[in-house]
Amino acid sequence: MTGMAAESFDNQENGKPGRSRLQPRRATKRSHAIFEEIQKDIMLGNLPPRAAILELELADRFECSQSTVREALMSLQTDGLVERLPHRGTFVADSRSEDAHELILIRHDIECRGVVRVLNRFGPLLRKELEADLDAMRKAAKAGDEYLLSLHDRSFHLNLYNAADMPSVRPILRRCLIHNHRYKILNSEPNRGLVETAERHVTIIDALAAGNRKEAVEALSHHITTIVDFGPSIVSVEAQKGPEKS
Repeated sequence: MTGMAAESFDNQENGKPGRSRLQPRRATKRSHAIFEEIQKDIMLGNLPPRAAILELELADRFECSQSTVREALMSLQTDGLVERLPHRGTFVADSRSEDAHELILIRHDIECRGVVRVLNRFGPLLRKELEADLDAMRKAAKAGDEYLLSLHDRSFHLNLYNAADMPSVRPILRRCLIHNHRYKILNSEPNRGLVETAERHVTIIDALAAGNRKEAVEALSHHITTIVDFGPSIVSVEAQKGPEKS
């Protein structure tokens, strides 16, 4: 099983260290492991859009209780990857181009506005974190592991946005990233350039290191608007320029 800190931290329950109730903590850890496995199946299309998900089958697969599976499915529902419909069951969420377009527009606005705040806090520590994410992307790309590449890619953008210090907005960006990457994976050509995908992040780091606001916004804008291989036409020319100075 592949795990990532950025994914784990966003989906853990808010328990305090040193709690004596060990069984609930074990159950939560187990449900998170199941969450990660199902997320991987959904992201890679092993569980296709609109497919039915049966809790009993998952409980048998992971050798756990249905309540543990249910907890994992609730986390997936929070991310918009599954739909739990009363009296009908649980289904994999659709992955439509219309949704992808809207989510890219939202993501574009969040990241291009946020990078202005990031520049005020950019330093050696953040650069080291971003370069570590980039190195991990390169290794995943060379290994041909598209899902692991996606995890580290999302970690890169979330670590970058952390410096904007906008905790209420971050979960929205996280959801945009998940669905942008899912749509890209499901609709990309086989054997696409994974290494090239990783290397596209270099220009972002370089622009941040240079401390140039215009270059940083432009680097992020181009990176985001081409993420689903639709090209820069996803957003308007005005939006690609990034937010105006106030």
